[in-house]
Amino acid sequence: MTQEHVKTPYVRFFSKAWFEKILNNEATSGLVMIFAMIAAIVCANTSAREPVHHFLETTITLGIGDVMFPKSIEWWVNDALMVFFFLSVGLELKREMKEGFLSDIRQVLVPCVAAVGGICCPAIIYALLNHNSPEYMNGWAIPTATDIAFALCVLMLVGRSVPQAAKIFLLAIAIFDDLGAILIIALFYNQGVYLSLLGYACIATLALYVLNKLRVTNFLPYLALGVVLWYCFLNGGIHTTIAGVVVAMAYPMRVDGERESPLNQLMKKLKPWVDFFILPVFAFASAGLYLGGVTLETFTHTLTLGIIFGLFFGKQIGIFITTWSLVKLKIASFPKSVTMLDLYGVAVVAGIGFTMALFVGKLALPGEATQQEIRLGVICGSVISALWGAVVFRYGRAWKRWFMVHVLKKENVPL
Repeated sequence: MTQEHVKTPYVRFFSKAWFEKILNNEATSGLVMIFAMIAAIVCANTSAREPVHHFLETTITLGIGDVMFPKSIEWWVNDALMVFFFLSVGLELKREMKEGFLSDIRQVLVPCVAAVGGICCPAIIYALLNHNSPEYMNGWAIPTATDIAFALCVLMLVGRSVPQAAKIFLLAIAIFDDLGAILIIALFYNQGVYLSLLGYACIATLALYVLNKLRVTNFLPYLALGVVLWYCFLNGGIHTTIAGVVVAMAYPMRVDGERESPLNQLMKKLKPWVDFFILPVFAFASAGLYLGGVTLETFTHTLTLGIIFGLFFGKQIGIFITTWSLVKLKIASFPKSVTMLDLYGVAVVAGIGFTMALFVGKLALPGEATQQEIRLGVICGSVISALWGAVVFRYGRAWKRWFMVHVLKKENVPL
């Protein structure tokens, strides 16, 4: 056998198409996030704790001329790198509104109502558990968001038992969840607004609109104006991540004479950086739960319980009840392959709120005094939702059949 024949299978296996498939797989990015979270927890509970903490607190100074920002690495991750994550989210939202799921009002209704239920119910549960602690009430939005990378990772891992329509429904809910998170950050987690800087932000936004109308597809002008917008928001009282969404909405979806969508091309370029660098770095910087500081009091703290119960119970109750009601009222319908059990499984998995929940937690209740409870609540709520969701999809149909046959005495019940 020649050397060429020996190498051929490996060349085929590690081909460009294989790498592109791996990079575009939501399950892969979810697994990378899981490893980053585990690494953060391991470092927080070993001798690496202090070096990692000092590294994240290391000051890096960036800027131009007299405008300099001497900030810690952790600050740059939260207020600069995460802007590109929200840029990616904004691009996906625009694509769906223009040509995808959100372009048809008939398809929009069900996941929109389900997502609203999945935002309101966790917030209500959190507020009920913390109504006697006004200092924690600002954290009501922490358990309201779904981490789509983790959620789809769970669905991919449970395999063929999940209908494709259920995955699409989960993705649609997550899109509205992202939109809800953007609105919540914009409306509730901004500090004193400075009108003069917001005036400059409006000028930058107008310039972005002009670029869109001129059908400029080179991303550099958008990036330059995005930096201006970021600076205005940073010092004007609006959270910097909103700058990423504004730039995304300005970038053109289609341009005459170009076969491929500029927006889709930009999304493809951003996706590997967001999925395999920005989000794992954020997870590593944010999920460092020190287990030595976790006590029974930490577990029973109303802040911790509010997040756990909000993610696990609030999400599934809010999403499932609203969806079930729409189906029973014949306002909505699903393919026959999707059962109520599948919809319940989707509602449970939507309780995985890792990335966005941690991010909102830092905005809502800044400072280290509450971060231990927030991390514990988010990690526990997300892990419980993931495990129970996997159980529902893996064994739910068999349990349903056993109950129908042995308890209700019904024969010929399909799996």
